[in-house]
Amino acid sequence: MNFPAELKYTRDHEWIRVEGNEAYIGITDFAQRELGDIVYIDINTVGDEVGKDEVFGTVEAVKTVSDLFMPVTATVLEFNAELNDDPELVNSDPYGKGWMVKVSVADLDSVDGLLSAAAYQELVGA
Repeated sequence: MNFPAELKYTRDHEWIRVEGNEAYIGITDFAQRELGDIVYIDINTVGDEVGKDEVFGTVEAVKTVSDLFMPVTATVLEFNAELNDDPELVNSDPYGKGWMVKVSVADLDSVDGLLSAAAYQELVGA
């Protein structure tokens, strides 16, 4: 499994990559493997401020539907429209083309409280 060191992680298996005042959020390699083949992603919070640990969408896999939790309080700026045509990008490239939302982070310091790659790897027992 892949655990990029430049990302921060949550106990709910989301990752966040900060770029300036904005950030990209998706699900981890571990999460996509556990879910199986992703068939649909529903994000209906574009334009909304979503609080830390609140649901910002759902991901549907062959096995189950799972909520997506916001790692930090942020305003959802954009949904990755490529996922409408090819939701399996989450399976094939979870940290690259498989990102789910672009957000504006309310408090950049809050990102520091998330898990490092090493801590997340320990959490999932990898």
